[in-house]
Amino acid sequence: MTVSATLRVALPVPLPRLFDYLPPPGLDASAVAVGARLRVPFGQREVCGLVVGHGQAEPGVELRAALAAPDAAPLLQGELLASLRWLAGYLHAPLGEVLAAALPAALRRGEPLPDIIRYGWVLNEAGRTALAAMRAGKPKALAMLLAETRAEDWLDETSPGWRAPLRPLRERGLVERVKAGSESPFTKKVDSDPAFDPAFSPNAEQQLAIDAIRSANGFAPFLLDGVTGSGKTEVYLQAIANCLARGRQALVLVPEIGLTPQALTRFRARLGVPVHALHSGLNDNERAATWLAAASGQARVIVGTRSAVFVPLPEAGLIVVDEEHDGSYKQFDGIRYHARDFAIVRARALAVPVLLGSATPSLETLHNARCGRYELLRLRQRAGAARPPQVRVLDVRKRPLQAGLSEESLAAIRAALDAGGQVLVFRNRRGYAPVLLCHDCGWSAHCPRCSTPERPTAMTVHAHGKRLQCHHCGHRRPSPPACPDCASLALQPQGNGTERIEAELQARFDDVPVIRIDRGSTGQRDGLQKHFDALGNQPGILIGTQMLAKGHDLGNLVLVVVVGIDEGLFSADFRSGEKLAQLLIQVAGRAGRAERPGTVLLQTHHPEHPLLQTLVNGGYHVFADGELALREAAGFPPFAHLALLRAEAKQAEHPLQFLQLAKTLLEGSGIEVHGPLPAPMPRRAGYVRSQLLLAAPARAALHAALDAAVPALYAAPDARRVRWSLDVDPLDLY
Repeated sequence: MTVSATLRVALPVPLPRLFDYLPPPGLDASAVAVGARLRVPFGQREVCGLVVGHGQAEPGVELRAALAAPDAAPLLQGELLASLRWLAGYLHAPLGEVLAAALPAALRRGEPLPDIIRYGWVLNEAGRTALAAMRAGKPKALAMLLAETRAEDWLDETSPGWRAPLRPLRERGLVERVKAGSESPFTKKVDSDPAFDPAFSPNAEQQLAIDAIRSANGFAPFLLDGVTGSGKTEVYLQAIANCLARGRQALVLVPEIGLTPQALTRFRARLGVPVHALHSGLNDNERAATWLAAASGQARVIVGTRSAVFVPLPEAGLIVVDEEHDGSYKQFDGIRYHARDFAIVRARALAVPVLLGSATPSLETLHNARCGRYELLRLRQRAGAARPPQVRVLDVRKRPLQAGLSEESLAAIRAALDAGGQVLVFRNRRGYAPVLLCHDCGWSAHCPRCSTPERPTAMTVHAHGKRLQCHHCGHRRPSPPACPDCASLALQPQGNGTERIEAELQARFDDVPVIRIDRGSTGQRDGLQKHFDALGNQPGILIGTQMLAKGHDLGNLVLVVVVGIDEGLFSADFRSGEKLAQLLIQVAGRAGRAERPGTVLLQTHHPEHPLLQTLVNGGYHVFADGELALREAAGFPPFAHLALLRAEAKQAEHPLQFLQLAKTLLEGSGIEVHGPLPAPMPRRAGYVRSQLLLAAPARAALHAALDAAVPALYAAPDARRVRWSLDVDPLDLY
């Protein structure tokens, strides 16, 4: 009997197993490399998986043949494939889903590999002849630029909207598309050192950090702990320049899409090589092209958000994680990985330095640095002539408020604008108001898909009171014209969101631009940067959510007013104090980053709260010292290791039954098992939610227990009645 060679395939399905297929007709199994994609039949549909091994068919077992092998060479191989296998094991997640998450969507779907050649445009002979006779306008301005070859990415960066004036030039046959060179079109080097800046003179602490990173040999984790405005980006640039000088690649992770254009502009202006972007604001082909450019070594510097941690780095030299404390690095659905933690795993496997930067390091990272696992680099002073902002706590008890703003805050805003400065009003709640309330009977608008009798979930008021939206499940409906309970017309939005503050400030300060920055106003590509460009350096007001707290360098910002922090002071989440402290320090750090001094006003009804007093009088590190002591006494991370098993279903009993089975499987394993209990938000989008919290003082004990229990959970009949997930190292308990 002939034994057939088979392909072991990891498919993007929620099953913890591999699948065997015969090779496509006319192709030997040995011709399909491990790490290459394979299109296969799966049930009644066709899916694209990745080959992870070869084998032999068992006698008597009939296997289906694969449909096609799209790749001549593997997409995932070497260090990246090994690291992804490790990640699947650490998260106790199906390997096929982890491998699929690492690929851009176009490649995940099995589409052909996109062209990664850089193209540009240039005037042809007819265009050079016609240039002098052209009428003034955008086509002529573009034609003058195209007197020499200009890469398309350079045109995207320097001349937004260039494709429209290109159209008449193409129709007249005056330009042609050509291959662009690999050298940087963004700038000319100003010195032999690509990161040279004649205006940058490192202070002693910056120089120590730069020297330490440059001298690192092999895997070396660094925490760059620098106050806001201390010049951490300059340290990044120097480290990346050294990496490039050694002929290596650098990966830079940033927490938000909004930071990417600013980082790209600064890096392109300084590094002398093309800088590639990778984030969800790009289309599928653009993301796939960048991923493949990194895999080929063509992309030397990649700047991206969370998923960029999965780019191949065949010539890796450095990984940078900016704002390492930021919760955006955690994936909260699907494969629940943490990009910062996986970046450290990859740096170890690649034997390269990894640089974690923050003004407010996470307590886990700070603990690792204090224990000697990471080398701590401190930047205690602001760069140049900038000075720390003056922070004042405003007691707003018994004071009249206009859209949440006190008269003292409004007067300070007027004074800052009259002095030619800019103002940031920070409110970490988007929408017009948090609640729509009937003043006659007390009715309020609740989400029908997320509320329970015990825990109603308010719908946020949007569009100046015309629309209601649930920020948990996305459910929307028009605001009712009258109270559904008593038919009263006394419906009033209660509280203040960014839209309401925007309306109040536009009416009061109609002589300056008032720009709202939140998820609703920055949906377009590069939307955040466009708002910053529109404001420029002129006096004006920015109103926004936590998007504005993350690393933006606003040189003319002299005043920050923080509104509505009180709800964060009394959260039951054990991480709430850390998150609020980080948020307040980060948003306060936007003020006074140039020569002009900055002021921060913290409005609160609880001016004596210990967290506020600690931050104002001692700073973040004094807060961190106290919080770490409390965490150690309570047995919370970083002194314990957690996993959260969640389950949800339409019927309340099914999640509890599934979690009770899980508890039975985990009992006696030497770890603490808490629950099953209703989730802090017990209903969302129509599903009843319960959870099981697992804790262990040692990571090995936690994973040993999960290794034993998780396969049985997948096989359990109760698992088919619920949607369940396992979150290792959860950032929140919701």
